[in-house]
Amino acid sequence: MDRILVASSNDKATAMLVSLLKETFPTCKTSIAATGLETRRAVGSGSYDCVMINCPLSDEYGNELAEIVCTSTDASCVAIAKSENADILADKLEDFGVMVIPKPLGRQYFYRSMKFVSAARKRMLGIRSENLKLHKKLEEIRTINRAKCSLMQYLGFTEQQAHKYLEKQAMDKRCTKIEVAQKVIEMYEV
Repeated sequence: MDRILVASSNDKATAMLVSLLKETFPTCKTSIAATGLETRRAVGSGSYDCVMINCPLSDEYGNELAEIVCTSTDASCVAIAKSENADILADKLEDFGVMVIPKPLGRQYFYRSMKFVSAARKRMLGIRSENLKLHKKLEEIRTINRAKCSLMQYLGFTEQQAHKYLEKQAMDKRCTKIEVAQKVIEMYEV
């Protein structure tokens, strides 16, 4: 993880979290926010890999903030809460993908938890990348099918003839089938 935002109203806890993060991710850049409002502003204006919320904050508990982080950004979110509140908080936030760590924090437990968050984030980003590729491919198929329909409607081609026409034009013009399909759509659907 490269950029982590620590939201904590307690200076001593903030210093400890920053220290633990530096041990876990030596090259990461850590930013600090003391309130929920500051955290919202920071999240809105910056791109973070992870937002860590030390509950409670001075102006709110932090559970709504965690929900906002998870629903409006790509950042992973970790909430740290007293052990008696951690299970309740985890039940509220698990559907959003928030990792809840109980206080007091042990170095080893914190290290393993943050490494798990990092691994989960990498996996999520890989899945998102694959999803984007599939969406792009689906859009290309739709465009090609739309071009085929135009050729069938305006030139009386069969579906096979339209398909062969697009392929031949792509080979002759040394471009992709999607580029030919876009030109066909521009020509016939003006």
